Amino acid sequence: MSFPTTRWSLLAQATIHGDATQREALADFYRRYREPVVDFIRRQAANPAQAEDLAQEFFLHLVQSSTLQRADPLRGRFRSFLLGALNRFLARTRVQAAAAKRGSGEPALSLDALTPGAGEPAVPAAVAAAFDRDWARSLIVRVRRQLSADWQGRAEELALLMRFLPGSVDTPTYEAAALSLGWPLARLKTEVFRLRQKFRDQVRQEVALTVETPHEIEMEMAHLHLVLSDPSA
Repeated sequence: MSFPTTRWSLLAQATIHGDATQREALADFYRRYREPVVDFIRRQAANPAQAEDLAQEFFLHLVQSSTLQRADPLRGRFRSFLLGALNRFLARTRVQAAAAKRGSGEPALSLDALTPGAGEPAVPAAVAAAFDRDWARSLIVRVRRQLSADWQGRAEELALLMRFLPGSVDTPTYEAAALSLGWPLARLKTEVFRLRQKFRDQVRQEVALTVETPHEIEMEMAHLHLVLSDPSA
């Protein structure tokens, strides 16, 4: 598999007023990470009704500031960079809200002080783990949607075959599934094998977009499996 352009390199060059490729990169970035970002904001005691607005402000902040240009792929995975940027953004938001409540309209702390490496607010381990789970789940949902696009007109068949994919909780027996679909058992097993293979390939492709070098893919795949199989989640 050829190694794709990563979020690091593509987004570092993207701006709202860029060319069509850059604008699409930003739109794709928002689609991929909106859900875990919104869920993270909700967990930080923000008004749930305001979580969507804050998420949009956060993504706009990333684009308008130089945050994406400063991103260093050698410092960690893209999801880790995103979590740190989001945590700093919310810290700045709290500072501004506290200042406004006092009636001064001015933050008591310089926002420039909340840049990477300068008094960066810590992310509790449990909160970071929750963000990773949201990231992983949104990735799996995205892959399932991609698979569905290849099965147009065969939604009932796909719905049953999907129950054989990793993460399913009510997987039927091969015999019961084949009987339900009216297929020979051999065909059912072949279709399940193909779907599982395509599922794994597409998950790998999604993961590959969030790392900088090919060898990191397996590490992220292992992490993805770990957070999704955590019984305490």
